[in-house]
Amino acid sequence: MTTRVHLALLLAALLALPVANAEARGPWRAGENNTRGWDLMTPEERIEHQARIRGFTTLPPCLAYREEHHRLMEQRARERGVALRGGGRDFCAHLSADKAVGGTKAR
Repeated sequence: MTTRVHLALLLAALLALPVANAEARGPWRAGENNTRGWDLMTPEERIEHQARIRGFTTLPPCLAYREEHHRLMEQRARERGVALRGGGRDFCAHLSADKAVGGTKAR
């Protein structure tokens, strides 16, 4: 092979590294910095919460679950007399109208 071909292959491999690293991190993970009420949940509830979030394919059920989860965490915080820390992101955002699974717009 020529030097140009070697350089082109090397460049292509280097450009692919960031994509490979992003995929290696896997899907989004719930954690104390991005989940409202994380410290008020049991380890089992945290696992179930993450699994449910990953399972949503349409916006309405995700929004309903999010509202129910937030209400439950607010109730637990009141009962324990602690401040409820907010989550870092909207876990339903990826299901917004322009990104809805199945090509239908959710409102």
